[in-house]
Amino acid sequence: MQLQCPMPKFDFDLITMGHGSGGLLTHKLLQSGVFEIFNNDLLNQQHDGASFELPGKLAFSTDSYVISPIFFPGGNIGELAINGTVNDLAMCGAQAKHMSLALIIEEGLPMADFWKILQSIKAAADSAKVKIVTGDTKVVEKGKGDQIFINTSGIGIIHPKANIHHNNIKTGDLIVISGKIATHGIAIMSVRKGLEFETTIESDTINLNHTVATLIHKFEDGIRFLRDPTRGGVASVLNEVTEMTRLGAYLNQSSLPIDEQVEGACEMLGLDPLYVANEGIFIAIVDPAIATDFLQVLQTDQNGKYAAIIGEITNEYAGKVVLKTRIGSKHIVHYLTGEQLPRIC
Repeated sequence: MQLQCPMPKFDFDLITMGHGSGGLLTHKLLQSGVFEIFNNDLLNQQHDGASFELPGKLAFSTDSYVISPIFFPGGNIGELAINGTVNDLAMCGAQAKHMSLALIIEEGLPMADFWKILQSIKAAADSAKVKIVTGDTKVVEKGKGDQIFINTSGIGIIHPKANIHHNNIKTGDLIVISGKIATHGIAIMSVRKGLEFETTIESDTINLNHTVATLIHKFEDGIRFLRDPTRGGVASVLNEVTEMTRLGAYLNQSSLPIDEQVEGACEMLGLDPLYVANEGIFIAIVDPAIATDFLQVLQTDQNGKYAAIIGEITNEYAGKVVLKTRIGSKHIVHYLTGEQLPRIC
């Protein structure tokens, strides 16, 4: 996904405190790096903000990314930051149009790493068809950050056929997952723990906005609710849903799509994949009348080829998520307590 764009000539090989001073080094870093790679008509105004007009109903989202390590199998913190905010807007039924980008860089970050991250940000933004129109750069002393933190805020136009809200969820609605669960979290853990697998487990980070737009255009308000199960995983999203609606969610463990190596790693590490973070999948709660067609359309998309119906909304178990295990027993899936995977997104 990264662009093969040569790194410009910087005065230093490492980020220094001077790059955050607001003076000449800051100017050179922004001109040769940020403004050059994200070149567009709004950003080029180099104002304190961006002025623009957008038609229709809007959605707005913001998120901060503090992942460790900043480079991981399948991606890095840069594309993760873009995809995360683009996907948050998509879950509102919106197509991201403009984004802000704030970089908090620790003194000593290699300039080559900074350039790789910028390239990945650019590639992810281009893929999502979103413009970076304003932002901020700060440098903190060595030891007071963790290489780089990123904040992105995005604004997008809600699809006119979208009606995404938990109040729309009804008994009998079906729960669809768009892809294999727990992949991102285990990709990160494989780096941290030095785990080796037969094949490399890579993060599933990707932008989902085009996929979601296609589904909304076809199925309209038959799509009751959308959410991407990032921190806290599938379990946290469905607990939020049952808490808000006072309905129950009944899941079938046998229907959950998961990579065999990911499942094995979860068992080895003592992790429940329902709680592990994801970055490239979403949960959809849909009208049962459209569920079969919805699944078929989703499975023809590159981002949904492993999609599956994993459960349903029920009047039973009000306010709870219940899992039917592979051996036929049932147990309640509670909110995650404590911290299963630190610094995962």
